[in-house]
Amino acid sequence: MPLTVLTYNTLFAGRDGADEARARAQIGLINEVRPDVFLMQEAKGFDANGGAWLHALEHAIDMRGFLAVAPRTGQNLAIFIRAPLRPLTFEADSAHFHHALATLRVAVPGVETPVTFISAHLCPNGPEVRRREAAYLAVQATPDKLTLITGDFNSASPHDSEPADWPALASHHRARYLADDLQGIDRSVLAHLEAAGWVDVGHRLGGSATPTVPTAAYRAAEFATMRCDYLLASAALARTAQHYEVLRTPATDTASDHYPVLARFELP
Repeated sequence: MPLTVLTYNTLFAGRDGADEARARAQIGLINEVRPDVFLMQEAKGFDANGGAWLHALEHAIDMRGFLAVAPRTGQNLAIFIRAPLRPLTFEADSAHFHHALATLRVAVPGVETPVTFISAHLCPNGPEVRRREAAYLAVQATPDKLTLITGDFNSASPHDSEPADWPALASHHRARYLADDLQGIDRSVLAHLEAAGWVDVGHRLGGSATPTVPTAAYRAAEFATMRCDYLLASAALARTAQHYEVLRTPATDTASDHYPVLARFELP
């Protein structure tokens, strides 16, 4: 059973006030790629007006959506699935995360074991908070289950080089990513998650050299040029990973400050 997964930090759901040009570009990308599962970060405003934007996006991309509300920050998380995938359970956790965590367990036709998808957006304010959040993710790395965490981890990988523009990043932005030595960029969050058994699909498939932030239109943003968005798979699911790609196109250059990431799995 082939399974295509897209993860995307959409930057305020692709909206700049009344301007929805970025949202339209994101919808165009989703419809072009046609993922089976779309994991969204920064679904801002999707809880307003009876979920009007959530339902509008469901209609626009022909997928069913599940929303985890982030009551403190408004940066909601969402997961969308396409038929014939069937939802089994959905959970939202805003108690242990700066924003929230969305967890959807689905049945996949022809696959005996359910697959669990988790959309994550870890705290932007510092590695100390992110390590606490990661502790709640680490315990879910059961090796024989089919589980995938995707999203914006606001962290560098232990597999990746120091960003070339790290020294030039403004100090108040550097403070968000500083390692405990107050010099280099922190890699402890991803290191702890991998130590728990999560497999970095991008690194496993040779794609870790491609940064996911910032996009071409947001070069003056708060990021060093780095991989910030990840797909972390349980050991059993990682063995089925076939393709990994950061989608860098003229459209994604301007649609958000993050590039979307695509992966394909061949489930047994």
